[in-house]
Amino acid sequence: MVTLLAAPAEPLTNAGDTQLVLAALLGIAAVVLLIAWGKVHPFLALILGAAVLGVVAAVPVDKIVTSFSGGVGSTVGGVGLLIALGAMIGGLLAESGGADGIVARVVGRVSGTALPWAMAGVAALIGLPLFFEVGVVLLVPIVLLVSLRVNVPLMKIGIPALAGLSVLHGLVPPHPGPLVAIDALGANLGQTLALGLLVAIPTVIIAGPVFGNFIARYVPATAPAALLPTRRNAADDRSPTRPGDGRLDADGDLVTEDDLVNPGAGRPGAAIEEPAGRRSRRAPALWAAVVTVLLPVVLMLLRAIGELTLGEDTTGRKALDIVGTPIIALLAGVVFAMIFLGYRSGFSRTQVSGFLGGSLPPIAGILLIVAAGGGFKQVLVDAGVGDLVANAADGANISPLLLGWLVAVGIRVATGSATVATITAAGIVAPLAGTLAGPEVALLALAIGCGSLFFSHVNDAGFWLVKEYFGLTVGQTIKSWSVMETIISVVGFLGVLLLDVFV
Repeated sequence: MVTLLAAPAEPLTNAGDTQLVLAALLGIAAVVLLIAWGKVHPFLALILGAAVLGVVAAVPVDKIVTSFSGGVGSTVGGVGLLIALGAMIGGLLAESGGADGIVARVVGRVSGTALPWAMAGVAALIGLPLFFEVGVVLLVPIVLLVSLRVNVPLMKIGIPALAGLSVLHGLVPPHPGPLVAIDALGANLGQTLALGLLVAIPTVIIAGPVFGNFIARYVPATAPAALLPTRRNAADDRSPTRPGDGRLDADGDLVTEDDLVNPGAGRPGAAIEEPAGRRSRRAPALWAAVVTVLLPVVLMLLRAIGELTLGEDTTGRKALDIVGTPIIALLAGVVFAMIFLGYRSGFSRTQVSGFLGGSLPPIAGILLIVAAGGGFKQVLVDAGVGDLVANAADGANISPLLLGWLVAVGIRVATGSATVATITAAGIVAPLAGTLAGPEVALLALAIGCGSLFFSHVNDAGFWLVKEYFGLTVGQTIKSWSVMETIISVVGFLGVLLLDVFV
């Protein structure tokens, strides 16, 4: 699910262009300085940064609060629910041993040097029907476990996974950005899909495994301890992961203070209590773990296929629209995991409930930071910064492909929203689409998609999502994630220009 944040019919301020530019720069600078120099928590820094931006832009204080709250609410209602449900799937995969099974198969079949390439391929495959946020929350547990198991630098396999997801999200339908551009420009969906895949393949390779191998030397990230699986094989080690971190229950499972759900004790932080005696346990089948990950993907893919092949009023289309909604698809994955990774593997209902509850505390901070990022972005948009960039580019006498890319770049950097960048850029260059041949219109849609991915930074909720999931500092996130997004944008656009020579 992606929240479409667009500028209001009338901006919230009558500030001039210079004042808006100054407001945007000071707001972004405030966020960076508060976090990097002031050591202020990102959640508070984003709130204060939005306040600075609004005040400098002469937005009334009540409108700043309303705009920021609206952005937070829409982000939590969309991305927040996906993060929580994805964390539950990841928790069940980790605690049941299902994720270990997937990791063992990947590690056993792929050598160390091929792991980044395998991660990029897997991410691109499941990222075809997935929104970026969904792909991140589903892939992160696998990436963290692979990094831990084979002792590979996190960035070396994390960047390829993020690149695979991001490229597909920005360039290939049925993602919302490409679909918006296709609709606004009147491009052929099939041509855009085919050309988008041609551009995506080399872009993923360069921004993923190639850049990942390079940046891993300069960003020595390690998997966040709070997001690592806590379950350990009792036969291997009967002690907690770290002294004081937890204790073993009667069945030999590690129990930590993160197990907030305890129907027996009924209070936060109490350990999950099970009757004495070992329950009959067995490792979940590999197919069950794989289906847990792929079930949401398949449901959303079926919905996308239905949108392209079935009429809007048909029963099949309506059914697929429901089951393919990201929240419903992820919820189906959670229920499937509860049954086949939990109950069928010998865990009690109390333990499964504990696993689900224990998966939520580690992502609470992520939810708040991502939500605040959405609020900061909304204040930028509502103040009219996006319109400012669009108006500056309107009427420029340059190539339609370059114009579309530049406008999308400007709005992306200013507002942090790839979707807003795509919508605005497509609207500006739409009149030029009528003068282009069919394939060139498809390339114009792809050029805009490439521009919408340029340099994600502190005003993008995705920036904070990646930062928190991978345990990075702001500086490390800029060096890795922001640069990776810029590489995707530039390399993808160069690929579009190259194809324009031949089509």
